[in-house]
Amino acid sequence: MFPTTRPRRLRQTDVLRRMVRENTLTVNDLIYPLFAVPGNAVAKEVVSMPGVYQLSVDKIVDEAKEVRDLGIPAIILFGIPEDKDTDATGAWHDCGIVQKATEAVKKAVPDLVVIVDTCLCEYTNHGHCGYLETGDLTGRVLNDPTLKLLKKTAVSQANAGADIIAPSGMMDGFVQAIREALDDHDFQNIPILSYAAKYASAYYGPFRDAADSSPQFGDRRTYQMDPGNSREALKEVELDLLEGADMVMVKPALSYMDIIWRIKEMTNLPVAAYNVSGEYSMVKAAALNGWIDEQKVTLETLTSFKRAGADLILTYHAKDAARWLQG
Repeated sequence: MFPTTRPRRLRQTDVLRRMVRENTLTVNDLIYPLFAVPGNAVAKEVVSMPGVYQLSVDKIVDEAKEVRDLGIPAIILFGIPEDKDTDATGAWHDCGIVQKATEAVKKAVPDLVVIVDTCLCEYTNHGHCGYLETGDLTGRVLNDPTLKLLKKTAVSQANAGADIIAPSGMMDGFVQAIREALDDHDFQNIPILSYAAKYASAYYGPFRDAADSSPQFGDRRTYQMDPGNSREALKEVELDLLEGADMVMVKPALSYMDIIWRIKEMTNLPVAAYNVSGEYSMVKAAALNGWIDEQKVTLETLTSFKRAGADLILTYHAKDAARWLQG
């Protein structure tokens, strides 16, 4: 008790604070998202995400080299195809935009880990994550037929050289289906990072500008999770673990740190947090208006994900954070 117990003793200097710090953010925690589009020399800034661009494959390679040079270990690729259809052909075709970007990056920067988003919403002409029941305008995706497309997509991405498959569509059984497809095609060593707890969030707005993936009707609440639920997230993670997931993800991160914590408590697997577009854009907008210190707020936010239990952080701040962390 006071005056014998004085916690401030360990806060007196920078050196002491570093010595007793419980959680430390490092460059190794970061994963940088990139958006691939057709064409050459394309670098189109996303208006709602300052500093984030839709990039042609040649520009993706340039970004990948910069990411590698900053010490960031991995990128995650999203694709915007030239054409969209009901079968999401651009997602699973061997000449799909993500497949091309993956091949180019692995050739140019072989030591960089390439994670691929395995979903269909960017590739369907209705903007939903799979097959829709004929005439249904509510956004109810047919689960089991969609699994067949996801299996084809994952195998095609693995053939292109992807290091990690990251299914994000929240279909029931999607981890098991993809694991079986990968194993059947001799990709037993490719891990699956499952978007295990992906919420139907308003924070995704800017991403849909970046990925050109807004639903043409309805919404995604029939397959993404209700923001009011937490026990359901534990159930989703448990099922994905049983189906063979190697890592699990919580998306979004900022408003769901309680979910990150609870999931980390229930599993010894790596847990990823996706610091999503809306979270990024809020910080950028406030910083551009001079209302906050962007560096301090960003690093504090990313550290909070670590404190909540995240082992990996997918964030559009990754390059800036890497520079700041390196001084």
